Amino acid sequence: MLARAVNSLPFGLSQGITKLYFLALTWKQQGLHSLQEHHAYNKMDVKILPALQDNYMYLIVDKATKEAAIVDPVEPNTVLKAVEEQGVKLTKVLTTHHHWDHAGGNENLVKMHPGLEVYGGDERIGALTRKVMHNSRFNIGNLNVHCLFTPCHTSGHICYFVTPSEEGEDGAVFTGDTLFLGGCGRFFEGTAEQMHHALIDVLSNLPNQTKVFCGHEYSLQNLNFALHVEPENEKIKEKISWSKQRRDERKPTVPSTIAEEKLYNPFMRVMVPSVMEHANKHNPIETMKAIRLEKDNFKG
Repeated sequence: MLARAVNSLPFGLSQGITKLYFLALTWKQQGLHSLQEHHAYNKMDVKILPALQDNYMYLIVDKATKEAAIVDPVEPNTVLKAVEEQGVKLTKVLTTHHHWDHAGGNENLVKMHPGLEVYGGDERIGALTRKVMHNSRFNIGNLNVHCLFTPCHTSGHICYFVTPSEEGEDGAVFTGDTLFLGGCGRFFEGTAEQMHHALIDVLSNLPNQTKVFCGHEYSLQNLNFALHVEPENEKIKEKISWSKQRRDERKPTVPSTIAEEKLYNPFMRVMVPSVMEHANKHNPIETMKAIRLEKDNFKG
């Protein structure tokens, strides 16, 4: 309810209220929602950096060159401490969208660490130096970054698909508030058609083994709704059990994979008969619209 009310206000006022809200949560919390976690892959490392109440920032490191980029650095001090600990050279900021809990640290980070290139798909992003669009490409050291335009949650949302080779194998996608483990973002500035395109036409077509690093720790809430939609889906039940154990240990539930999301995420399964039957709809886009509206008010 608060998010809908704030986003209905004029942009400047809504950003200010959102910033104060998240600062209050941070001051109240006196501790992070999850432990930091390091994921080492063949040619790339990803350091998960929890922030605010339930956000995730990600430090992406090219092992060969030690060049690094940070995704959505809302807490610059945490970012720079991780950069120092990892002994890497931070050169780029990858911003998924303009909301304060993702882009709100950009300007301070640039002041604290001059020379950074700040990437994003929206002029509303603070300290933006490189505006990107669908299929824009650049590098983090030897790593390839492929920008995927996924408007809906915001009109300028970008997901970043990072791979060690042009073939896209062994890659990771940083999805901000478009795709979550077991869910998707609210349609604040877009439509069901746009989210369908983002999830089904764009992200679902990435290699199945692609790791999915999303913007928030919403997994148990999302999976509870997924089970409401598909109560007989055993993959959802298994993921809930696994996620509960992870959260009991204060460990992140990210990453998932594209293949996994297709098994238990109702928003990636809008063409599946059981999901359409639940929504009482006969096509995937109407199903997407119906279950997102239901999720907005879900109390389970």
